[in-house]
Amino acid sequence: MQGFVDFIQGFLDLGATVILPVAIFLLGLFFGQKPGKAFRSGLTIGVAFVGIFLVIDLLVLNLGPAAQGMVERLGVNLNVIDIGWPAASSIAWASPLSAFIIPLGLAVNVVMLVTKTTKTMNVDIWNFWHYAFMAAMVYALTGNIWISLAAAIIFQVITLVMADRLAPMVADYYEMPGVSLTTATTLSYVPIGIPIVKLLQKIPGLKDWDADPDSIQKRFGILGESIFIGLVLGAGIGALAGYSVGEIIEIGMSMAAVMVLMPRMVKILMEGLMPVSESAREWLNKRFGDREIYIGLDAAVALGNPAVISTALILVPITVVLAVILPGNALLPFGDLATIPFIVAFIVGAARGNIVHSVIAGTIVIAMSLYMATDLAAMYTDMAVKAEFNMPEGATMVSSIDQAGNLIHYVIYKIIELFH
Repeated sequence: MQGFVDFIQGFLDLGATVILPVAIFLLGLFFGQKPGKAFRSGLTIGVAFVGIFLVIDLLVLNLGPAAQGMVERLGVNLNVIDIGWPAASSIAWASPLSAFIIPLGLAVNVVMLVTKTTKTMNVDIWNFWHYAFMAAMVYALTGNIWISLAAAIIFQVITLVMADRLAPMVADYYEMPGVSLTTATTLSYVPIGIPIVKLLQKIPGLKDWDADPDSIQKRFGILGESIFIGLVLGAGIGALAGYSVGEIIEIGMSMAAVMVLMPRMVKILMEGLMPVSESAREWLNKRFGDREIYIGLDAAVALGNPAVISTALILVPITVVLAVILPGNALLPFGDLATIPFIVAFIVGAARGNIVHSVIAGTIVIAMSLYMATDLAAMYTDMAVKAEFNMPEGATMVSSIDQAGNLIHYVIYKIIELFH
């Protein structure tokens, strides 16, 4: 068993930029593509994800220090540190149940496809760590393997069904037909975020604000283009962090680069994905009739939308301020501030890119997340200690917006806790 666990961990350590191309290549072969064409599709998608994650790294490396600068200027003293999703994933895979998650997750997906309870074929295997974290949370609570794996399955089923329901939005707003976004971080904020957006769209006055990137560009001309919006928002974050003039310009340029480069990477991704998607549809139509199928991908592909990045950049200082002013919150936001674009992706889609509506809904969602992350901090810290995670210097407790503040995680965990 240990050898199998080590093999799985070694495979996962290769990261999404290797795992996803391998999965796409194998899918292409399965659906009847010639090896050369399938290999090209996988390679193209791998290159696209290398580019996407390089741009995300640019975002992370700039937002992290800026957030720390804001916290220091505000003199915040909160005793729970947000350690972010990279730490959460390592804690998840350190769980004794982690070896079961990938084969179990693939089996559940196949059963759901066969029984037509989902249209999504999830190839984003690397992000199965979200299911692993769900299992690890429940195992830390109950010590029962079967309840823990059942919780992971429930979580997966919920997210796949939600991904199906939101695939038309991905095709229409994000212009990625045949794609569903299966990242649990993004899906978990939908049950609250989208209803809030729908409510905002009915409020007199507020509903008439045209604040999507196209409207902003029409109103402000060249100054409303995404490259300039990135520059201004990035410089604003630098100023709030107390940066020098040179550092403010540098972070502004970095955010402008994110705005320009991310859409280019997504276009390369779609170039590699469309042949596989078409082959899958033809294969299924021959055997099961005219049936729609979605390829489940990492929500990182939605970050190419300027409204997503703009909303996220505005929410970074708002999140820090919320942490200070919300009574009862103990979480110091840090590691997951760069995860905010993932949190708001479907909120922005529901708002049709309206940045004002997206920021309001995002603020409410993140406030809830801070409280959930605070509530689960003791359990999260216990998991981190058992996983031999190196605690940040001076931290007494750890948690995260992404996982402990994840709504569907939280609800499933609380229901099991209630009956345990």
